[in-house]
Amino acid sequence: MQSISLLFAGDLAPTQSNYDLFANADLKALVGSDLLKIFISTDFLLFNLEVPLTDTPNPISKCGPNLIAPTSTIDGIKAINPTLIGLANNHILDQDEQGLYSTINILKSNNIDSVGAGKNLQQAAQPYIFERDGIKIGIYACAEYEFSIADRNKAGANSFDPLESIDHINCLKAECDFVVVLYHGGKEHYRYPSPNLQKVCRKIAKKGADLVICQHSHCIGCYEEYEGSTIIYGQGNFIFDYSESEFWQTSLLVKVNIGGENSIEYIPIVKKDNGVCLAECQEGMDILAGFNERSLEILKDGFVEGQYRRFAEENIQLYLRSLSGFGKWLSRIDRKLLNGMLLRRKYNKNQLLEIQNYIECEAHRELLLAGLLAEKRL
Repeated sequence: MQSISLLFAGDLAPTQSNYDLFANADLKALVGSDLLKIFISTDFLLFNLEVPLTDTPNPISKCGPNLIAPTSTIDGIKAINPTLIGLANNHILDQDEQGLYSTINILKSNNIDSVGAGKNLQQAAQPYIFERDGIKIGIYACAEYEFSIADRNKAGANSFDPLESIDHINCLKAECDFVVVLYHGGKEHYRYPSPNLQKVCRKIAKKGADLVICQHSHCIGCYEEYEGSTIIYGQGNFIFDYSESEFWQTSLLVKVNIGGENSIEYIPIVKKDNGVCLAECQEGMDILAGFNERSLEILKDGFVEGQYRRFAEENIQLYLRSLSGFGKWLSRIDRKLLNGMLLRRKYNKNQLLEIQNYIECEAHRELLLAGLLAEKRL
């Protein structure tokens, strides 16, 4: 059987610091000659485009940044020579539907296929099938529910819906020899799966995915082999010059060889100036050592739950402060000068139980979300 090589890269977003590099297709500065050789040698290359390409700013109402990149950056994206670009992410609708349509249209005009977004949810949920030498590979892209998600009458990204997406994946597996699911979700800057993310990804694997790649976390996480499938909980960015955080400095390319005995290889890359490059030998070994160590840790009974509980304890005040309505300055005063006294007085035990119930209970959560959406329209 003929072997096919697939290469999956993480989040790509041209930023102001490298707009010119993309516009000039300066691959030497963006990826370097060693990485370019790897790209050229593969049969299939995919990355997640984390930004709409448009020259018409039209930011939607949301929390978090509204990303945008000029359409001129398509020249650098095309020069990298992707086979397919994933669009199921939490930023692809940042400049409203016109930004998404601009992105899809400019990709089409440059003969670049995309997956994971469309004019409505039905279109966004369509998979992509790549066939070579009689081997069919299916790609399904979905994202956790944030401000970019499509619905029946609205353009956007394909959402992960446990009542629908699992069926989509199962049907895709019936048609293809190898299925890859790109899951845009998980907590930023957290190198392990949450208990729920692990549960979701294992179900995705069980229902047909041979490879599940979680993107979005902006850091290298860990992996596990589960019932014959591989699940990667965070591969880090591809090219995203947005933060100097340690999490954003390293990432992995995932290379898959299909045909005969399937194999997976992890290729470490590092941020360099306004682009990326292949990690040098010792640095790459260190990156992989940490990746493998975390992957062994999550196999320990109770580790995923315990690690996530500690992470939640570190972050709960951030969420409660946001819900409190204190605002930026009062929160800062309370945290730095009053040692959290105002926050502790704000919520008693019963109030915390009410918040828990509103989020945990399906009926309360559905009504709360519908009410928030209605309030936004007033």
